[in-house]
Amino acid sequence: MSIARETYVTGLGLSEVGVRLTRPPLLLTVDAIKEALADAGLTIDQIDGVSTYPGKSQGYTQFSPVGADELIEVLGINAKWYAGGGEVSSQLAALVAAAGAIRLGQARHVICFRTVYEAAALVRPEEYPSRFQPRVDGVQQWFLPFNAFSAANWIGQYAMRHVKKYGMTREQLAQIALTDSANAILNPRAAAITKKQLTMDDYMSSRMISSPFCLYDCDRFTDCSTVLILSAGDALGEVKSTPIRLAGMAGTANRHNWDQEEWVAAYTTGKELWKHTDYTVDDVDTVQLYDGFSFNAVTWLEGLGFCPVGEGSRFIEGGSRIARDGELPLNTNGGQLGAGRQHGFGFAHEAVSQLRGEAGPRQIPNNPKVAVATSGGGPLATALLFAKD
Repeated sequence: MSIARETYVTGLGLSEVGVRLTRPPLLLTVDAIKEALADAGLTIDQIDGVSTYPGKSQGYTQFSPVGADELIEVLGINAKWYAGGGEVSSQLAALVAAAGAIRLGQARHVICFRTVYEAAALVRPEEYPSRFQPRVDGVQQWFLPFNAFSAANWIGQYAMRHVKKYGMTREQLAQIALTDSANAILNPRAAAITKKQLTMDDYMSSRMISSPFCLYDCDRFTDCSTVLILSAGDALGEVKSTPIRLAGMAGTANRHNWDQEEWVAAYTTGKELWKHTDYTVDDVDTVQLYDGFSFNAVTWLEGLGFCPVGEGSRFIEGGSRIARDGELPLNTNGGQLGAGRQHGFGFAHEAVSQLRGEAGPRQIPNNPKVAVATSGGGPLATALLFAKD
C-alpha cells in the first residue's frame, strides 16, 4: 500500500481520570482533544473527521455521554467524514472505521474518542438515569431470568471452563491483577484508581463476585475521555509528533446472547489479525490486552497465539513473563483493572506511548517497535497492531 493511504497515530490525549468527577463529560472530552492536538501539532481547523464508539446513548448516557454530532457542533469541526455506532466489533472498531476512511481518501486527520462517565453517574442519577427499567426486554431477556446481571457472570462462565478443563487456579489468574497494579503505581494518571500496590494476600482475601472472579478481577467504573488522532500517510508533514503506523486490524462478532458459544470472540479475532499483516507474534514487544475482567487478557494471549489454548494460565504463572521487564510486557499503564475503565481506548493510547518511548517511569526497555492493543473479547472483539517504522 502507498504511504499516502497508510494510517498513523499522530496525536494522543487523555483527560483527568477519576472516580465521581464533577467536570462534565463534554469538557473532559474537549480536554483530551486539546492535549491530542497539541501532541500532534495540529489545529482543530485541520481535523476533517471524527470517529467514536458507540455514539451518544440517549437512554444510557453514563456509558456514552458524548457523540460525534455534539463534538462537531461544539468545536466547529469541518467534518468530511464521521461515524459513531455501537453495532461494531467492540470499542476500538472506531479506529478501524477511521482508518478505512483515511485509506479511501475521505479524511486526512480524524479525531477518535471514547468518553465514559459511569462513576459520576452513580451519585447523580437524576442527571444520568439508570439503564435498568422495570420491564425486562431486548437482549436482557436472555440474561436476567437466570440471575446473570453482569458481564462478570457472562465472562465468568468461560473462566470456569478453564478452571474445570485446564486447571486454571486463582493464584494464576491473580497475576493479571497483580501485574496491572504494579504498572499502575508507575502511572501518574492512574493515581485516582490505584492508591497502593495489590498483593496476593489482598487478592486472595477479597470477596468473590462471580466465580472464579473476585473483586480485583473486575475493572471499576471511571470518568474520563481518551483521544487518538489518526492521520493519512501523506499528511505526516503537517504533524510534529512521532507517527506510529496502524499496521494491522481485525474484528469479529459472535452471538450476543452468549448461548452455547464454544469460545469468546478473542479467539477468532486473534487468528484473523495475523492474516492482515506480515508481522507475527514473534515480532511483538508488548501487549495491551482488554481486561474488563482479568480472564479477558488470558483469552487474548491464547487467541493471538502467544500460547496454546488452555495454556494461558500457565503462561502468566508467577507473573515474570508478563512483567514490565519480562519477555512480553502486558498492560503497562495498569490496564483497566489498575488505571480505570477507559473502555478499550486506553490500550491503544498506551501501545502508542510505549512505541514512541514516551511512557515515563513505566517505559519498557529495549526500544519496542511493535505492539498489540485489543478491546472486548466476549461476543465482540477488535485487535490492532501498531508499528514504529
